[in-house]
Amino acid sequence: MRLAIFSAVLLLAGCRGRQNALDFAGDQASAIGDIWHLMLIVCGVMYLLMMLLLGWATWRALRARADSHDAQTEAPGVDRQWRVALMGWSGLIVLGLFVLAGGSFLVDRRLARGEDPNALQVRITASEWWWQVEYLDPDPSRTIVTANELHLPVDRPTRVELRSNDVIHSFWVPNLNGKTDLIPGRSNFQTLTPRKTGQWRGQCAEFCGLEHARMAMDVTVHDAAGFAAWQAAQLTLAKTPDTPRRAQGQHVFVTSTCASCHTIAGTDASGKVGPDLTHLASRHSLAAGALPLDAKTLAAWISQPHAEKPGTNMPATDLPPEQLGALVDYLMSLR
Repeated sequence: MRLAIFSAVLLLAGCRGRQNALDFAGDQASAIGDIWHLMLIVCGVMYLLMMLLLGWATWRALRARADSHDAQTEAPGVDRQWRVALMGWSGLIVLGLFVLAGGSFLVDRRLARGEDPNALQVRITASEWWWQVEYLDPDPSRTIVTANELHLPVDRPTRVELRSNDVIHSFWVPNLNGKTDLIPGRSNFQTLTPRKTGQWRGQCAEFCGLEHARMAMDVTVHDAAGFAAWQAAQLTLAKTPDTPRRAQGQHVFVTSTCASCHTIAGTDASGKVGPDLTHLASRHSLAAGALPLDAKTLAAWISQPHAEKPGTNMPATDLPPEQLGALVDYLMSLR
């Protein structure tokens, strides 16, 4: 009984929150939900019939034993009835399989629709253990590069190109679509068409190393005006330091090892190894969802990243407290 209650609690917990495969927030998730519901109905009916037949057979056997009957005293037509019943059961199984196959075919057709020429073009590149997100545009000056977050417009399809820099990862935003692998040396594609505004959570769904479980992605779906405002903000250069302390922090950044790995648009920092930090403070989390983003966690992450996320490729940065405080103050101003 305790195990059943515990399982029910786990099931309810998995059907709530921002990462919920049963809360369909997009066309693709709805299509997958349709085949899931169809499978649930078909398999549920078959299971119920099996339980009913098992109960009936058990009751019949107990009654026969109570009446001191055996198989040889049964009515002559019993064997024929059993044959008819088995043929009917076999036909029901075949019908169920055809229904499932047909439903799966129709859902695959919905998921494999041709590319919409109006689709937003996004490229996501996975690394151990974070995501680089690029919003592509024919005009290179309008290309947006961010990390560990995906912003989408509602009611408009987004064509996502998926790549990997190292091992096999898997991109999964359950509220919007199923899983697609990111494989080194090739590109896979997935389309997302959100129908609700809100915030969802993505996750790497393929074991990719030590910190696989903490390789998440924040997904925000905006209305048209909200997405246009986000795009405009992302296309601006990093905010110029407005206090001497932040100016000191910018100097620390561009003259330390930080600038060899990270980019801040509008400064001399143009590293490509780690995430782009131009608008770091506008993000919801730090280290691909491993930590909340605030001054305290950012300072801890810079000083001892391996203590916060063991195995990360980011090296520790040993700075005097004054310089570390100025650097954090500057980075937290980058919105």
